[in-house]
Amino acid sequence: MIQNLLEFTRDNLNRLQPSVSKPGSGLWNILTVTVALLVSIPVLTVAANIFVPSGDIWQHLASTVLPGYIKNSFWLMIGVGSGVFILGVGTAWLVTMCRFPGSRWFNWMLILPMAVPAYLMAYTYTDFLAYTGTFQSLLRDITGWGLGDYWFPDVRSLGGAILMMSFVFFPYVYLLTRTAFLEQSSSLLEASRSLGATPLQSFYKIALPLARPSIAAGMALALMETLNDFGTVDYFGVQTFTTGIYRTWFGLGERAAAAQLSAFLLLFILILILMERWSRSRMNVRPQGTGRFRRLSVYQLKGWKAWGATLFCALPVLIGFLIPTLILAEMMISNFSAAVDARFFQFSFNTILVALLAGFVALITALIMAYGVRLNPNLLTRTATRIGAMGYAIPGSVIAVGILIPFGWADNTIDGWLRDTFGFSSGLILSGTIFALIFAYVVRFLAVAYNTVEASLGKITQNMDEAAEGMGYGFGKILRKIHIPMMSGSLFAAIMLVVVDVIKELPATLIVRPFNFDTLAVQVYRLASDERLAESSGAALAIILVGLVPVIILSRSITRSRKTEGEGK
Repeated sequence: MIQNLLEFTRDNLNRLQPSVSKPGSGLWNILTVTVALLVSIPVLTVAANIFVPSGDIWQHLASTVLPGYIKNSFWLMIGVGSGVFILGVGTAWLVTMCRFPGSRWFNWMLILPMAVPAYLMAYTYTDFLAYTGTFQSLLRDITGWGLGDYWFPDVRSLGGAILMMSFVFFPYVYLLTRTAFLEQSSSLLEASRSLGATPLQSFYKIALPLARPSIAAGMALALMETLNDFGTVDYFGVQTFTTGIYRTWFGLGERAAAAQLSAFLLLFILILILMERWSRSRMNVRPQGTGRFRRLSVYQLKGWKAWGATLFCALPVLIGFLIPTLILAEMMISNFSAAVDARFFQFSFNTILVALLAGFVALITALIMAYGVRLNPNLLTRTATRIGAMGYAIPGSVIAVGILIPFGWADNTIDGWLRDTFGFSSGLILSGTIFALIFAYVVRFLAVAYNTVEASLGKITQNMDEAAEGMGYGFGKILRKIHIPMMSGSLFAAIMLVVVDVIKELPATLIVRPFNFDTLAVQVYRLASDERLAESSGAALAIILVGLVPVIILSRSITRSRKTEGEGK
């Protein structure tokens, strides 16, 4: 996920230069395409089930709940899109181009909400803002109000879901927009100043249009996460495609109808991808001049403007990270024996096990695909790998449906053959096993590992490959003896990023996990659904702490980014 964010800020269209396939690399070509097609199975399955007859159930869904799914998903996208734009672009401009109290701290603190899954925000704020919660109790103590003396908005609503998601998804926009602002030419901004433009006019007329592709990419990622969310909308009672898919599959037992709902959701995702690609295609890729390598001149804010900027940047950090983390920490300390019990350690072990396995398998898959493209940079391998690595754009619920349908068919086929031939049943071999869960994770987060491996592999010159070939090394030996040692740091980062994403993933885990096999995310969802948030606080806090790993990586990356006037060397 994190590497994906950084990749969007580059000119990806020109990053991979055309080259000639290496002689004798046909086996790698076949292997690359085969692996890419295997991880494309879920998407292809969902697409293939669009026209499968589903009886009267689809007509029932279309006439009852489908309009609600479309309406709620649409307003979620509009609301969250507006929220992440205001928070992400506004804070990125302030910390990049302005100086005010705390600005140097906020440039990395604004990433912290990314460590908090949206469903944890929903659980903690429901308890915090409830009538008997901390906030309203304090409000009544201060004002002397009683029941019926005041009105308070219900957080468990569509508006509440929009707020929760906006405050945890805005870092996608913030990161990409800040990078775009850092890469802009200081000459253009200085010219606008010399012409008498105010800071607001420079932002609106110059910086914002130049950063538009990055803003669009960040918003696309945020909206994809919005459509993928299950825990928040389910807990708040907001009917969306993800809740509909889950209930159609488990409540009605209708696989074809669930697949068709998944296809409907894929349509939303496709629109987002096309809009983001369209925005990037309109990007002016001509150089902006040497001014982009000079230190940026910043605006020194004073008075109420300075403190207003501080407040604007502090609110997302406070609401999106500090408050939920402190609430969960207080709950865990107050209910330590219930929050950190034997089940907590069992769920932690399950979570770490599947996360490490998924990270390792995703890394091996990414290495095969990236190295195959390096050896055979033709249209077939490029297209196959891009399709195989698009799982990050697909909601976990869709991937889960796309996996269980073919795996269930394979299990039934094998079981039927063994019954007829040998008289015994094989049971579930693929579906309902850890294998299916790992496969779901790999499909979902392969792009994270692939982008990391591809970027690292691209930094190794082809001359080293040619020298190794001259010494009689085969392609596999070159990868094993030369490339992997040189990329060891990036490979470790790729595994860690996948591990962190797997630990936070809820929809795919909830649907695909084996019977009686729960992870920390599933445990938090179950206990919070039963209004036992205090008991889930240990698992919830563990998820947040693990989520800080990519935040630390990003913070270090930001501190090495382009300097601005007034900052140390």
